[in-house]
Amino acid sequence: MPVAESRYRCAVEATVHVAGGKWKPIIIHYLIGGTKRFGELRRLIGGITQRSLTLQLRELEECGVITRKVFAEVPPRVEYTLTEFGLTLIPVLSAMKEWGETYIQTR
Repeated sequence: MPVAESRYRCAVEATVHVAGGKWKPIIIHYLIGGTKRFGELRRLIGGITQRSLTLQLRELEECGVITRKVFAEVPPRVEYTLTEFGLTLIPVLSAMKEWGETYIQTR
C-alpha cells in the first residue's frame, strides 16, 4: 500500500531513510542500552570517523529518533538518547540482530 502524500514510494524506503545505512542501525543499537556520550558511542562503534558519527547523529535527531542534550560545562558534554519514537525501532533492530546471528552461524 503506498504511503499517502509522501516523498517515499513505499514504507520500506522511509524506514531505510530514517534508520538505514552503515552506521545508523549500529548507533541505535547502542542507544537502546541507554544514554551515551559522543566519545562513548565512537569507542563502541569503532571504525567510524568523528565527522561520520556527527552527521549520522544529526540525521537521527532531525528524524526525531534521538535527542541531543548539551551540558554547559567546560569541556562541553553532549549526551544522546533514544526518543519515544526512536524506541519504536527496537523490534526492527531486534529482528536485524536475530537475522545477523543466524547469518553468522551459517557462514
